[in-house]
Amino acid sequence: MSFKRTIEDFVCEHCGALVTGDGYTNHCPHCLWSKHVDVEPGDRAAVCGGMMEPIRIEGTTPKYRITHRCEKCKLMRLISISKNDDTQAVLAIAGIR
Repeated sequence: MSFKRTIEDFVCEHCGALVTGDGYTNHCPHCLWSKHVDVEPGDRAAVCGGMMEPIRIEGTTPKYRITHRCEKCKLMRLISISKNDDTQAVLAIAGIR
């Protein structure tokens, strides 16, 4: 299945921030939380709907990724860090303050 780009704005269910999507936005750039909505990127076919907690940062510069774990079903997924992500939130998850 190929990626389906859909531009969506949303209110983060974790921190309440209004997020302006660009068709590739898959997590809140303020708190880095996500929502389990996809089976494959962009398909919106997941029935879980659980909140995805950012639990660690992996990779090396400039290819850092966030590991998310669904609070409901425990699925883990790697998501690329976005240029719009809050640097302090990324550092906090990485354990650097």
